[in-house]
Amino acid sequence: MGRLGEAKGIFYGLKKSGLAPDSITYNMMMKCYRKEGKIDEAIQLFSKMIERGCDPDVVNINSLIDTLYKADQVDEAWAMFCRMTEMKLPPTIIVRENRANDAFLFFHQMRKMLYPDNITLCTLLPGVVKDGRIEDAFKMPRALFTRNNSVLIPLIKVMCKHKKALDAHELFVKFTSSFGIQPTLEAYYVLIEGFLDVHLTEMAWGLFKEMKTVGFPPDVFIYNLLLDDLGKSGRVDEIFELCEEMLSRGCKPNTITHNIVIAGLVKSNRIEKTVDLVYDLISGDFNPTPCTYGPLIDGLLKLGNLDEARSFFDEMVDYGCKPNCAIYNTLTNGFGKGGDVETACELFNRMVKEGRRPDLKSYTILVDCLCMVGKVDDAVHYFEELKSTGIDLDLISYNLMINGLGRSRRIEEALSLSSEMQSRGIIPNLYTYNSLILNLGIAGMIEEAGKMYEELLLKGLEPNVFTYNALIRGYSMSGNPDRAYAAYEKMMAGGCSPNTGTFAQLLN
Repeated sequence: MGRLGEAKGIFYGLKKSGLAPDSITYNMMMKCYRKEGKIDEAIQLFSKMIERGCDPDVVNINSLIDTLYKADQVDEAWAMFCRMTEMKLPPTIIVRENRANDAFLFFHQMRKMLYPDNITLCTLLPGVVKDGRIEDAFKMPRALFTRNNSVLIPLIKVMCKHKKALDAHELFVKFTSSFGIQPTLEAYYVLIEGFLDVHLTEMAWGLFKEMKTVGFPPDVFIYNLLLDDLGKSGRVDEIFELCEEMLSRGCKPNTITHNIVIAGLVKSNRIEKTVDLVYDLISGDFNPTPCTYGPLIDGLLKLGNLDEARSFFDEMVDYGCKPNCAIYNTLTNGFGKGGDVETACELFNRMVKEGRRPDLKSYTILVDCLCMVGKVDDAVHYFEELKSTGIDLDLISYNLMINGLGRSRRIEEALSLSSEMQSRGIIPNLYTYNSLILNLGIAGMIEEAGKMYEELLLKGLEPNVFTYNALIRGYSMSGNPDRAYAAYEKMMAGGCSPNTGTFAQLLN
């Protein structure tokens, strides 16, 4: 019978005993139905409760409305919401299913009998703004804004999240100038971050300058935003200028600040200066994190300094900084692409042994590196292991394995893997088809290569120079110069420009 059955037995047993359920009893029974997903039964009980003159519990009704929405019974939820007002119960504004207009109109109905609180405003306004109706937000009574400066932050946050930083700034200006609300550091942070996110860099720096002018000294979080922007832009000299300004204003850098500066130096290939900075910091009271060592190790690997990168990796542990999965991935990729796949595999296995769970990138890097040096059996082993972990594979991981199998002339396995990929709902892209066309042609399976070409056209993909080069090469190798030249003509007619590889294949 279950717990719900027991509850029903007790509830209806009251009636048989001549006792009338009161408001508390009805509300408890409705809660039981709601928790078990028996929405219709809960609504029926709600109607009986009203008929008998019992007062419903507002929290319970609001929860019932929420459950109806989650069950996609939107009209029923809205009807219940409106019914609450008829009973003069204080409802909560709900902005769902693109019904911002209904919520906005209902808000004005609510005001006739209730004064909206912060929760109502902070629920309604972001929904109205998200719907692009900024002017409607200002139709709210001015008194609501002047007594609720906490409304501004949720508004500009939701706008910046939806890439509307300019609109958020306009709102910010209206709040501060029209409604006399004092700006806060948090508001400046949200806006500067929003501007940087949509690449309105000058606006972000202008706001940074403005806040200092009006007497709002930036905190370390705002400085970090702008230091990160300078680092990503390669403006290293300006990074140090901003750091000096930060210190002169009595703003102490934190770990994130130092890590941003290190990453910026590495991006500008100032590796020696980065190494000096890291050692200077460590000699003080700085506690390095994986984000400290990550960019430095990556920079050294890209310069081919594998031994020095490994040395910094070993040093991490000495300073009590445990390498995370991202650090292992960086090292595995660096050594693997540098041709040392043995060390790459050793690092991968060490990561597993130390309790770090490899992610999709870990396996993809290893499979790619093993395929590059022709160790396809090992690549297949790790690829199968990846599938057994429960991690969702993506197009890149499949493409790398398909290409590796194809290059090793294991064409049937490559085709089988392509079919498996599509059965999992992963759609092949042009890289997939180019790889299969090239390797089918090299293997002498030119008819199958031609079918792949036709298939990619049916899928709406546009062939590129590598597609045509693969076809031309296949036809040339199979002794079909006429078909090779026909592929070249088709390429030119389609507006695809040939490269040196095209002519090399045609000459063959």
